[in-house]
Amino acid sequence: MSFQSIFRTANQWFLSTPERALDQAYKAALMIKAIEDEHFKGKKISASSGEYTDSVISYFEADLKKYLKTIKVRLVEFKSSRSVFINSDSKKLANNRSNFTASSQNFSLNNEQQSIIIEKLDFIDKIIKKYSAPEPLSKSLVPFSQIQERQIIQSDINQPLDNSPKSEPKSLQRGVVSKDGVVTDIDSVTDKTGVLPRSILRTFNRLQQELDPKAEEEVVKNFRNSKLKTIISLKFILTLIIVPILTHQIAKTFVISPIVDQYREKANIFLNVELQEEAFSELKHFEEDLRFRSLIGVIDKVTPEEMEERVKEKASELAEEFHEKSSNALKNIFADLVSIAAFALVIVTSKQEIVILKSFMDDLVYGLSDSAKAFIIILFTDIFVGFHSPHGWEVILKGISQHLGLPENHDFIFLFIATFPVILDSVFKYWIFRYLNRVSPSAVATYRNMNE
Repeated sequence: MSFQSIFRTANQWFLSTPERALDQAYKAALMIKAIEDEHFKGKKISASSGEYTDSVISYFEADLKKYLKTIKVRLVEFKSSRSVFINSDSKKLANNRSNFTASSQNFSLNNEQQSIIIEKLDFIDKIIKKYSAPEPLSKSLVPFSQIQERQIIQSDINQPLDNSPKSEPKSLQRGVVSKDGVVTDIDSVTDKTGVLPRSILRTFNRLQQELDPKAEEEVVKNFRNSKLKTIISLKFILTLIIVPILTHQIAKTFVISPIVDQYREKANIFLNVELQEEAFSELKHFEEDLRFRSLIGVIDKVTPEEMEERVKEKASELAEEFHEKSSNALKNIFADLVSIAAFALVIVTSKQEIVILKSFMDDLVYGLSDSAKAFIIILFTDIFVGFHSPHGWEVILKGISQHLGLPENHDFIFLFIATFPVILDSVFKYWIFRYLNRVSPSAVATYRNMNE
């Protein structure tokens, strides 16, 4: 790899630092909001908001602390890195004013990016404000310069103005309105820029945290929580798999089979027409094969009486075999119902395990790189809604029909293949557009590049 390519890659990574830091902070805020909505009815994560034991509350609080720390660090990274690009971005916009088309496109793109950044920062600030200590009255007032800046931004984006007091990042606050109507500055120029670069200060802060005597205890505590979460999640996944299978086999062998064998008559050999046609076809094939081998001399010449006797024996074997198949299909229906009831019982009685499993899956999914997320999405969509997916759906539907002893309705299979993958594909695209595009825009960009 040449020096120019290395420099270009490093430059691209550095230029994407503000967006990457803001996305990570936004993801952490979304995780906190998801825990609030699902387990605390949209309220603050605390013991008073939910009916959980102390162990579960401490588990949620550990996750909350981790996500708040991530938000704090990433916001500092976003603010410090974004301040580097402000001058360069303004120069680029000034240079592009000579070309009307290019300047209008860049201006439109800049407005769209600003609206997304403002929306994410507003959401993050609402989450942080919920878990921060109450501020003094003078600092809780709406900054005058903040209102002016919001008016400028919203007039550029052509959106309706909303002067309601919202929690904005402190980096946007240049002053507050006191009781006397005097605008006073909060941060001086030195406070904004700093004597030393903030990256050096962050390095010293990280070293200070690592040298803290309690840092090791904190690391061990987080590791134990993560290990316990992984163990509980894996055990619960195995329980969801093993319990329905064991319930199906035990109920089918010891409860359902004796009842079905006792009450099902021998005369009802075939459960549906397709089983009957399969038995007749197999019997006809046996008779033709026996006659063919007799004609070519592979076996001794078979008389009509012997032929009839052998065909009769084969018919008895087929009757026994297909009677067992029909009975097995009926047993599968009742055993499946019992196993579904067992699965539902496990779900109902394992609310805490479900909470831990959801958190484990969230950490696992969000821990993947953008290319890994895009690869999984492409693999999943190609299997279930891709060009070759109809053959797979046909095999699955035929297997389910044989398992339950149902006749294969080809019209239903063709109709299912023509509609369900299309609906599933629309759901995937809507999920990518509405959810993944906000949570991980870089993953969506990687997915589009890989899919092209």
